[in-house]
Amino acid sequence: MRKKPESYEAAVRYIETIPRFTKKHTLEHTKEFWKKLGNPAGDRKVIHVAGTNGKGSVCAYIQAILEKEGKKTGFFTSPHLVSVNERIQIDRRPVSDAEFYHVFEEVFDAAAEMEKEGLGHPSYFEFLYGMGMKAFSRTDAEYIILETGLGGRLDATNSFPTPALTIITSVSLDHTDILGDTIERIAEEKAGIIKPGVPVFFDGGNREAAEVIKRTAEMQGAPCREITKNAFEIQEVTRKYIAFSRTNAYDKYISFKVPICGIYQVMNAEIAIQASEYLLREEDIHKELWREAVSSIRWKGRMEEAGEHLIIDGAHNPGAVEAFAESIEALSGKDEELPVLLFSAVADKKYEQMIKCLCRRVPAKAYIVTEIEDDRKVSAEELGRIFRQYTKQKVIEKAKLEDALECAYKERGKTGYIYCLGSLYLAGMIEKLLTGGGQHAEL
Repeated sequence: MRKKPESYEAAVRYIETIPRFTKKHTLEHTKEFWKKLGNPAGDRKVIHVAGTNGKGSVCAYIQAILEKEGKKTGFFTSPHLVSVNERIQIDRRPVSDAEFYHVFEEVFDAAAEMEKEGLGHPSYFEFLYGMGMKAFSRTDAEYIILETGLGGRLDATNSFPTPALTIITSVSLDHTDILGDTIERIAEEKAGIIKPGVPVFFDGGNREAAEVIKRTAEMQGAPCREITKNAFEIQEVTRKYIAFSRTNAYDKYISFKVPICGIYQVMNAEIAIQASEYLLREEDIHKELWREAVSSIRWKGRMEEAGEHLIIDGAHNPGAVEAFAESIEALSGKDEELPVLLFSAVADKKYEQMIKCLCRRVPAKAYIVTEIEDDRKVSAEELGRIFRQYTKQKVIEKAKLEDALECAYKERGKTGYIYCLGSLYLAGMIEKLLTGGGQHAEL
């Protein structure tokens, strides 16, 4: 019998060791775990969100809109960049260390009971999901937003039986060793969150994925709404925001602004707006407040200006890097000098595809490669070798992040920007370096 940790710090250390002594479980296991916890928050309105890229941002926009309409929300998200508390948010704020530890104690006891009965200790993600639902049950949150961790069909969050709405954001190649090596197979896993009769809203940007989602929705008898770029019109792109209007008759004269210079964020905001319209369809809504909600989002690691001329983007798969490149192309001409790109990657990602895209679409003054603090890191030497296959520009290898950042600032000149991308570990490491401590993680 494991001894219960007696402090927040010890609880975090315990959670981080979970992958060493347990494994991925079935949804039936997660459902049994949820029962052991007392079916926490089972009576709330749940919005379940899956997708390769953009799901965290869509969740954040929905959360902000609901808050502006006076709704209390819970948000379970992953991964975290600095503190594990980020994964459990109430009204857009991570739970406190004290609240985190309180729900940890309850979930620890339920996990111990599972082990005692021979059912196996919950996995890392199951454990945190249980903590999130327990934390939400202790509040009067009316809406709970659940972001899948990996895939959808077999994700622990898919154990929730009756969501009010499901959402699938953009689908592209990622985690191909687990989810499949084609868009269609990955889309099938994402579409696994669709429930009988529960409406699904989805990003229709990829035709192969769209066909899979529509077919699955039809089989489940789930009302289906495909959202494409025809739903909005981009009006202005700047480093501080992107302004867009919606093409429906009611909102076409209203200008929304996403405060992130990523073109893909407009689609994410549109999905969130349409989802919120559905959720609040029987109530008085205040679109002027929704504009404020959308423009208020501060989402770490998503084209985030984290320092002087320093942009952190969490792009860590080919689809996300393509979207990053599209954003940089839209900003072309707004810099006097070419940017500097700082890149690192995890070994199980398609990093050569990402590098090829960057060299083809994002001309840079220099490409600087560094290493993440994880066993799955790709060496700076290997990343440098691949970059040199696709560019004749300067490629600099710096194994230590501190050295890489120092080098990037020397190379950028007076007006050039530094873009950091390739891994959520890298984003977390930079956030940690800037804030002076904490933890970081990547699925």
